[in-house]
Amino acid sequence: MSGELTLLLLRLAFLALLWLFVFGIVYALRSDLFGSRVQKLAAEPAHAPSASPFPSNPSPNPSPSPPARQPPPISTLPGGPNTAQGGRAAKATTSSAGRLVITSGPKAGEELRLSPEPLTIGRSGESGLVIRDDYTSTHHARLLLWNDEWMIQDLDSTNGTFLGGKRVSVPTQIPLNTPIRIGATSFELRR
Repeated sequence: MSGELTLLLLRLAFLALLWLFVFGIVYALRSDLFGSRVQKLAAEPAHAPSASPFPSNPSPNPSPSPPARQPPPISTLPGGPNTAQGGRAAKATTSSAGRLVITSGPKAGEELRLSPEPLTIGRSGESGLVIRDDYTSTHHARLLLWNDEWMIQDLDSTNGTFLGGKRVSVPTQIPLNTPIRIGATSFELRR
């Protein structure tokens, strides 16, 4: 009798373990196919000069506001193809970058005109730049303006977004003519 009870308990434990494994696989497939839920950024007040990807904290007292939070600058090698005379990378701004040029991947050679609106990049048909490959998430990354400078933001993608060969984890400034790789596609911001 106790041998049958032990066997029954082992079967139930194995069945529970099997279902946990199946649910883990379904969750991984679901997040890969549909991506993680993208949270909308807080809307800026109407008097703000430009839309910021970072929410601001208005203080109740009229004291001077703290300095704006700046994203960490990216490092570039001095003397690279996108450096200015001072040895620093020329930043992609609204005045210096007007187009996105796809340099490699299935859509190599295509160009997009940049507008002040954020550009979502991913497999979703709702994205401004649709990249359909196995290494791109549904909502992979976002190209946006902040203080008149172009930034790239990874949207918690599975395989990551790379700027100049380095993985992007926070919104990062984009230097002109620096390759950005998403999945099997690379592109640059150019004049």
